[in-house]
Amino acid sequence: MAPTVLITGASEGIGKATALLFSRQGYDLVIAARHAEGLEAVAQEVQSLGGAAAPLTVICDVTDPFQVHTLVQKALEHYGYIDVLINNAGIFASGPVEQFSLSDWHQIIDTNLWGYIHTINALLPHFLQRGSGTIVNLSSIAGKVPTAYLVPYCTSKFGVTGLTEALQVELQPKGIHVCGIHPNLIKSSLMKLAVFRGKDEQDAQSRREQLENVFKNPLVEKPENVANAIWDAVKNKKPEVMVGSANLSQALYRLFPGLIKWVSRQALKNQDN
Repeated sequence: MAPTVLITGASEGIGKATALLFSRQGYDLVIAARHAEGLEAVAQEVQSLGGAAAPLTVICDVTDPFQVHTLVQKALEHYGYIDVLINNAGIFASGPVEQFSLSDWHQIIDTNLWGYIHTINALLPHFLQRGSGTIVNLSSIAGKVPTAYLVPYCTSKFGVTGLTEALQVELQPKGIHVCGIHPNLIKSSLMKLAVFRGKDEQDAQSRREQLENVFKNPLVEKPENVANAIWDAVKNKKPEVMVGSANLSQALYRLFPGLIKWVSRQALKNQDN
């Protein structure tokens, strides 16, 4: 029997690239996202690879625990077992911390952290019963390096890092592998759902344009780079993978924490005083 993988946020970007890679490696897929059209496009592309079974596609908003429970139930009914869970759904956010409403905070943390907790909570009993399984959590360099003007995003990603590391300690003796993936900014569909806030509309728009300009840099990693890191983590049972330039970012922060904090403030403050 082929191994199976469940991927959230699989309709584009990192999730799509990961689905295609795992399919090429012989995995059966359960792909989930909020929009049916994108999921179907990924499913068709998987099948066009030749020899790949049609993925199970499930429309799911990971912020809703009922929908996540239904997702896991459908996956287990369809395949009978799941070998790998890849938590990928997420939202980026940038702006002065006081400009984020409580609604913004909930949207970001409910997706980036609670979404992961929901899938883990729903699937963990299956992994424990089997005595095996792999959980991959997409964190970020922002879950390792505190960055000015990314406070809600950093909060969510530091939460993911803590969740991942604590799960590793508890679940490793029970046969369950847990891994954290830490990319830098990735040239993907991040902008579609990103939350930008500012002192005014112009400030918020300039933050959006700032990120768009970063993506024009040819050195910015692509979704395929992250997919390869995920495959490396699963295949070689690594507890953590820093993707590309995230290695340098972490090294610089460890050596010069005060300088890196100052640089982030200057680079991202825009119209803030």
